[in-house]
Amino acid sequence: MKIAVDAMGGDFAPMEIVAGAYAAAQKQKDIFIILVGDKIKIEEQLQNKPQLANLNIFHASQVIEMHEEAALAYKQKKDSSIAVASRLVAEHKADAVVSAGSTGAQLVAGIFEIGRMKGVKRPAIITYLPTIKDDCLVIDVGANADCKAEYLQQFAILGSAYAASVLGKENPAVALLNIGSEEEKGNELYKETHKLLKKAPINFVGNIEGRQLLAGDVDVIVCDGFTGNVLLKTAEGVAMGILSILKTELMSSALTKMGAMLAAPAFRKVKKKMDYKERGGAPLLGINGISIICHGSSNSQAIENAIYLAEKCVRTKMIEKTIASLGKEA
Repeated sequence: MKIAVDAMGGDFAPMEIVAGAYAAAQKQKDIFIILVGDKIKIEEQLQNKPQLANLNIFHASQVIEMHEEAALAYKQKKDSSIAVASRLVAEHKADAVVSAGSTGAQLVAGIFEIGRMKGVKRPAIITYLPTIKDDCLVIDVGANADCKAEYLQQFAILGSAYAASVLGKENPAVALLNIGSEEEKGNELYKETHKLLKKAPINFVGNIEGRQLLAGDVDVIVCDGFTGNVLLKTAEGVAMGILSILKTELMSSALTKMGAMLAAPAFRKVKKKMDYKERGGAPLLGINGISIICHGSSNSQAIENAIYLAEKCVRTKMIEKTIASLGKEA
């Protein structure tokens, strides 16, 4: 199995990206990693490290920066690391691509290099949301700010297929994020989407309100990319805020400090569950290949885990199973 890693994408590239890729290659000998980017800069990061047979470099002379307009930059930089890495997947020289660079550039490269699955109107990003019970998934979390009901219907099918194939969920429960649980709630987009989801080949369980998100009663939550991105970043901010408040209060007296020491293992577990680095990245669904989008500030641990996620997507035949699920829609 071959994983192409965009070595130049991310706030801490290439140092953290190369370190994460090297760690994965060391631990998983059956994964062949292709580091895509400036060969000289990548080699500098590999100095004094033992050479690995399952780690290689593929030179790319350009980088799409975070501040650049994605579509324009992609047209002007066809030899950018994300374009080249995605091209390797399209040409079947790699089974998946992993990047912590510009999300917009990765989306554009996914569409124009790898290509969309037949019938898919808009690819979408799916990610984990920690809950009281098991984790659930949210789709879309940023690829599509403006949506039609038919897009959301496809997001639901894509998300359900991912939950079933990669996570092993049997008949995953799919809900539509809304301002109320009643069928007639929401704006016109969400009312129309609700009607379509009732007819979709999925286990649609109705609307879900924001206060129910962390209950863990559903497997997949569907929304437009604007709403999903706000939801995700709000959840991250609230989690960090609560942990910060708890830390301040627990350090406020000798008695609470003693309590904090006793509760430390539980706090570590909670922090780990909410840490994006443990997940690695978020798959871009709806394209005809595996593309894992990582947080821009990903460190080596996040990149390593993103590579393992990519490997799991390949191993569980996510693409083939998703195409089969989309076929049921026709």
